[in-house]
Amino acid sequence: MAASNREDHAQPPARKLRRAERREQIMDAATRAFARAGFAATSVDDIAAEAGVTRVLLYRHFDAKADLYRAVLDRACERLAERVGSDDFDEESIPALLRAAADDPDAFRLLFHHAAREPEFRDLIDTITDASTEIARKNLPASVADGPWADWVARLLPTFTIEAVIAWLDAGQPDPETAADRISRAVHGIMSAAHPGD
Repeated sequence: MAASNREDHAQPPARKLRRAERREQIMDAATRAFARAGFAATSVDDIAAEAGVTRVLLYRHFDAKADLYRAVLDRACERLAERVGSDDFDEESIPALLRAAADDPDAFRLLFHHAAREPEFRDLIDTITDASTEIARKNLPASVADGPWADWVARLLPTFTIEAVIAWLDAGQPDPETAADRISRAVHGIMSAAHPGD
């Protein structure tokens, strides 16, 4: 009887994941761990514990913590580009950005909060910033005259929008049905401030 009870309560063996699935599991866990404390303050042991794997298994998929961090950032960029687009700005851009941030807040914070402060990975954020500035410049309304104020708007809009989304996440994602409109009104206010004579 005792042996029978032990058999009934025995845990089934853990399902062995395929290599690609295990890699994704580790990257998901690393995204959560890095988003809490950033690159420098997160250890390989922290990530392994978050993923429920050993360090040895983690190192079978990634040669070093920096390789894992770069892979997580690259994946976050790819997913964001798929959701938001990468070369245009229109009335759907801010709602798409909010949805992407709400669906994966850890990746969003990691990309735009932590990675921006990590010198070793700053090149990725600089590339995103440069591309976003060019997109903003290309899509400025005709009412913003070319010149230094157009440069000001083109540089400010991407930074403001990202910070507005992060602040919205940090505030608990209030009023998701109106959040995009509120951020859009603030964006239009910045553009209005650059109008000549205003």
